[in-house]
Amino acid sequence: MTAPSCPNCGSASSPCLHVRDYNRATSSQTFNYYRCDACAVQFLSPIPEDMGQYYPSDYHGSSVSREDLARGAEPERYKIDIVKRFVGEGRLVEIGPGGGGFAVLAQDAGFEVSVIEMSQACCDHLTRTLGVEAVCTSDETSALQASDPVDVIALWHVLEHLEDPFTLVRAAARKLVPGGVLVLAAPNPAALQYRILRGRWTHVDAPRHLYLIPPAVLRSVAEESGLRLVLETTMDAGSIGWNRFGWEYSFGNLFKHQRLKRHAMKAGGLATGLMRPFEEQEGRGSAYTMVFERPNP
Repeated sequence: MTAPSCPNCGSASSPCLHVRDYNRATSSQTFNYYRCDACAVQFLSPIPEDMGQYYPSDYHGSSVSREDLARGAEPERYKIDIVKRFVGEGRLVEIGPGGGGFAVLAQDAGFEVSVIEMSQACCDHLTRTLGVEAVCTSDETSALQASDPVDVIALWHVLEHLEDPFTLVRAAARKLVPGGVLVLAAPNPAALQYRILRGRWTHVDAPRHLYLIPPAVLRSVAEESGLRLVLETTMDAGSIGWNRFGWEYSFGNLFKHQRLKRHAMKAGGLATGLMRPFEEQEGRGSAYTMVFERPNP
């Protein structure tokens, strides 16, 4: 079979992973990932026609009260702290809010929040609980293009799920007001964990993660769209948290029996400590966070 062309730059690609759904076990089929020979983007091909079958009903969390949602969101406070380093108030749209942890933090910080989300249950919950405007669609780019200009666009571990993340970044650049920011986080294909664990790395998350995108590619797409990079790190609190998650769940996924899985996850916790001196170095973490600003005229 001829390897597909890169969805980002159109260059030739080479096979790099042949994996199953180790995280959720929604299917016994295998999935093929390819790596672009030019830009190093890694991508799933072919993309299944019905991606919804790979998202279990509990994937986005459960409905809770606003008070419980705010209390449960405290571990995510670093996200709104990052946003407020660059923008203190205004209109914020989050794409892929899931259970709504960041949305409630942004609302409590004084932002006017709206969301774009493919899950109708999530949209209904956030509209009912937070009173936010929620657009339910799997065409996030069109929904964003139809919105008014905003001060903040946030995508926390969402780009890797999208069929065309590069077009979405370009659309986001057009929808930011001067001084506005695009904030995103995604798995890091240069991560030390990925080099060691390869297809067993939990952040591959086949087939829900359609891409592993090098930060340099996003930087290029964003800068060509008129944005300016103001933050790029694998050392923020969220990225460091994904390091532990990666070791624990990657080890746990080696076993199906629940008792063995629990023991393996404990071993993954020990690996976190052993690998910390090597992993907590800029560029080696399991995830990266990037902030792009639309410069003032």
